[in-house]
Amino acid sequence: MSDSTQEGMMTFGGHLEVLRKMLFRVIGVIATFAVVIFCFKDITFDILLAPQNNHFVTFEFIEWLAKELGWNFRFPEYDIKLISTDLSAQFMTHISTSLYLGLLMGSPFLVYELFRFILPALYDDERKHSVKIALSIYGLFIIGILLSYFLLFPISFQFLANYQVDSSIENTITLSSYISTFVTLSFMMGVVFQLPVICFFLAKMGLVSGDMLARYKKHAFIVILVIAAIITPPDAFTLVIVTLPMYLLYLLGVLIAKRVQAD
Repeated sequence: MSDSTQEGMMTFGGHLEVLRKMLFRVIGVIATFAVVIFCFKDITFDILLAPQNNHFVTFEFIEWLAKELGWNFRFPEYDIKLISTDLSAQFMTHISTSLYLGLLMGSPFLVYELFRFILPALYDDERKHSVKIALSIYGLFIIGILLSYFLLFPISFQFLANYQVDSSIENTITLSSYISTFVTLSFMMGVVFQLPVICFFLAKMGLVSGDMLARYKKHAFIVILVIAAIITPPDAFTLVIVTLPMYLLYLLGVLIAKRVQAD
């Protein structure tokens, strides 16, 4: 560690006090975002509920692209009506959704505070990489969420909400089921997009090497396929659109591990 860091070492109690203040600041920022989101209910749910009909931006873009390529393709008309079966369901969903989105909006500040907390314990050369790592973690998390919102969730919802084993059975989707599926898929995609960062840390610790990851890339594809099948709804198209980016992220992780190995 640098001399200034060693001279400024704190006691265990001092670290706990810094951690306590950090947690209060993070909770305060997240709570502020959650309250603001709660107050803008109409805008929030206009965005969240947009995939429930075939006029969602992703479907319109795919139809426009097909038209430009000379294909006569259109998604079937649908407009799924969500229902609420419990007296307090809509209000509780409003609160929980505000908290989820508040956490998401406040996550850059959370990453920043965590970075500030561990910064004094890092060596000088480690500090140079820590900012890039923190930005990479957050950036990949956001990319995973955006992929879920614009592609994975709308297509999954369109397929599952319109699927019928018999025409006499009508699908009625509850609001809580819709939000729960949306949040779960978004969070899982944000997590699995951390694969390159995980490869970086494993390579740094000497647990894996770029050559080893490259040698087992066929096996990795099978593992990724199984993970994608677990975290996605049960339809083949959704499985494919999750597996492909995950495998590309694995290949990116291979390149990162090789670079760490070379350094």
